[in-house]
Amino acid sequence: MNYRNNKPKRKPNSNFRKGKNNQKRSGFKKSTLDPSLFINKGVLSDTKEYVSERVYENMPIDSKLKATLKNKGFEKPTEIQDKTLESILDNRDVLGIAQTGTGKTGAFLIPIINQLLNEKRNPFALVVVPTRELALQVQDEFKSMTKGLGLFSFCFIGGTNINKDLQLLRRSSHVVIGTPGRILDLVNRKALDLRGFNTLILDEFDRMLDMGFVHDVKKIIYGMQRRKHTLLFSATVNKNQKEMINKILNNYVTVKLSSGESTGDNIDQDIITIGEDDDKFKILKEMLLRNDFEKVLVFEETKHKVNRLCSKLNKVGIKSDQIQGNKSQNARQRALNAFKDGKIKVLVATDVAARGIDVNDITHVINYQRPLTFDTYIHRIGRTGRAGKIGKAYPFID
Repeated sequence: MNYRNNKPKRKPNSNFRKGKNNQKRSGFKKSTLDPSLFINKGVLSDTKEYVSERVYENMPIDSKLKATLKNKGFEKPTEIQDKTLESILDNRDVLGIAQTGTGKTGAFLIPIINQLLNEKRNPFALVVVPTRELALQVQDEFKSMTKGLGLFSFCFIGGTNINKDLQLLRRSSHVVIGTPGRILDLVNRKALDLRGFNTLILDEFDRMLDMGFVHDVKKIIYGMQRRKHTLLFSATVNKNQKEMINKILNNYVTVKLSSGESTGDNIDQDIITIGEDDDKFKILKEMLLRNDFEKVLVFEETKHKVNRLCSKLNKVGIKSDQIQGNKSQNARQRALNAFKDGKIKVLVATDVAARGIDVNDITHVINYQRPLTFDTYIHRIGRTGRAGKIGKAYPFID
C-alpha cells in the first residue's frame, strides 16, 4: 500500500526482506491512521532519573512495614511513592498520573498497609484494576509486603470459579482486589457489601475507561458513597476523564510525574510496508530470528488471529505464547511468567488482554495490524523503551 505524507520520505528498514502476502483481509474495521505517525527516531530524555533524598527507614511509616520493605530490597521510594505518601497518610484524596512501571502499586499499598497496622479495620480498602493480570500483580505485591503482619487480601477476577470467591467471602479480609465485572457480580449476589469499605483505589483508570468499564466503575463508586478516602492512578488524563475524576475525588492532591505521559520519544519507530505480493508472515519471522529481537511483544486484533499467529511462530521454531480472552487465567499467567523469565522470545496478545502487563525489558513492540487509534498505538509501544533504554516499535502497514 503506497502512501503520501508531508514529512520527508523515509524508507522502512531495508534489512527486512519481502515476499508474497497470502493472508486474506478480514471483515474487521480497517485503520485509516496516517503511517507517517509511526515514524520517529528515539532520543533518550535529558531528564535525570529521580532519586529520592529519603529512605524508607526514615519515612513516617510503621517499623514492621519498614522491615518488610527492607527484606524486599526496597531502600528508597520511587518518585510517585515519595510524592504521594504524606498526602495519602493524611487521608487526602490523590490523583497520581504516572506510567506503568513507576511504582504506582507501592504508592497506594505502602500507606494503606501502614494505616491497617495502626487500625486493623475489616474490610478497609477496595482496589479496582482493569485486567486480571494486574489484579494478580497487586495481590502478589500486597502479600509480599505484609508477610508475617497478620493482614489479608482477596483477589476476585473473571475467568475463575465464582463459587470459590463466594466461599472466600465468608472469611474476613482487610483488602479486596479485583476487576470491575467480577466485583459487581459479587455485589449483585449480595456476597460483597461495598458500604463497608473506607478506601477506594482505582488503578489504571484511563485503561478501565478505554476498555468500556465506565458504567461498572460508576456503579462501584455509587455503592461506596460512605467511603472516606479515594485514590486514583492513571497513565494519562484527558478532558473527558478529568470531568469524571472531579466528580470522584474531593479536594484532591494531583501528583504528575515528568514521565507521566508517554509520547514515544524514547522509542525508535519505523513502518514495515507490506505490498500485495509480499509474504507478511515471512517478514515477521525474519525479523524475530534476528539476535537483537530479544523480548518481543506482538499485537494482533482478535483472539482468533492471536492464536493462529502464535501457532505459526512456534511451528517455525520461534518460542512463543499468547494472551487472549479465550485462554484460561492460569494459561495467561503461565504465558506471562514464561515471557518475563525469558523462556519464550515472543508474546502475542490482543490489546485488551495485554493491558496491565508490566515487563521492564521488552526490546521490541510489533503491531502486526495497523492500530485503529493513535492513543492505542502509544499505549502499546509504551511497554518498551523503559529504564533509560531506547525501545523499538514496528507497525506493519498493508
